[in-house]
Amino acid sequence: MTRPITAILTLIFLAACGADGPPVRPTANAGVSIGPNGITPNASIGATNGTFNVGLSL
Repeated sequence: MTRPITAILTLIFLAACGADGPPVRPTANAGVSIGPNGITPNASIGATNGTFNVGLSL
């Protein structure tokens, strides 16, 4: 029973430290735009590993 748990924890550690590739880094951005329609807030969140980016803009 301890062998599968040890194997799973080892894989999680390797994935977290980036040993199998670049680690995934969280990204965030917030700002305010001023234009003809007034003041507009904007924000975005996402993640990147250097090659692939995924995000959500609000």
